[in-house]
Amino acid sequence: MKPIIILVVVVVLAAMAAESVFFVVDERQQVVVTRLGEPMRTIKTPGLKYKVPFIEQVHVFPDRLLYSDADPAPIYTMDKKNLIVDNFARWRIVDPLKFLKSVQTILGAQSRLDDMIYAAVREELGKRTLTEIVSGNRQEIMDRVTQRSIQDAGELGIEVVDVRIKRADLPEENKKNVYDRMRAERARQAKEYRAEGEEAALKIRAETDLAVTRLTSGAFQKAQLTRGEGDAEALRIYADAFQRDPKFYEFQRTLEAYEKTLGEGTVIVLPLSTEFFQYLGTGKKK
Repeated sequence: MKPIIILVVVVVLAAMAAESVFFVVDERQQVVVTRLGEPMRTIKTPGLKYKVPFIEQVHVFPDRLLYSDADPAPIYTMDKKNLIVDNFARWRIVDPLKFLKSVQTILGAQSRLDDMIYAAVREELGKRTLTEIVSGNRQEIMDRVTQRSIQDAGELGIEVVDVRIKRADLPEENKKNVYDRMRAERARQAKEYRAEGEEAALKIRAETDLAVTRLTSGAFQKAQLTRGEGDAEALRIYADAFQRDPKFYEFQRTLEAYEKTLGEGTVIVLPLSTEFFQYLGTGKKK
């Protein structure tokens, strides 16, 4: 019985000694081994590792993408508007030794990161008006915040992968006033655009009326010139006809006068002996 007990005790002591000497590093972990508080080595490869018992300590950190969600905080824009901004960040530990020296724990890292990111967001949003933040290029703002956070977090052994704003709202007591101002600004801009449109329309109408007047005047002038040339040509033809045979010309013109004046139903009270009726009836030309 005693040998069995001794064997169990030996196995237990061996297991305790092995646990104090060996440790396992998971593929999702990275380890910093310290000796009496002084860092000795960094382990990033998974497997069974060893340490000096009771003298060396193992500090385990995650080797994966981490998520940090900051509490909503107020930020003032360039036009003195108060925004409540809620942002989050994704990050990883790239230098566990520097991480251990600077922040030591994940909670400490999240606290430092929240302060850094909040400072970067406050600086970038403080350079822009509320309208630019709401309707502008949000991606450009977040890229600048991410680059600033990457630079600041590098001193902590942390790589910031991405920073995003989940929500950017006005305080409840300011929303109505700000929305009223925005509506008034939009109404002013709309009125200005309508006035500019009406001015452009009047200018276009005036230019069109001027062009129509010029075209009409040119057409009238051309018509008058053509009519004058036609009348001159007609007079020339009449004069030529008169010179060739005055009596026939007189006869032809008299017939044309009859056609124009003696239409159907026309009553003219004149003696047939008048010169106008010389070709009608028995009257003779005097």
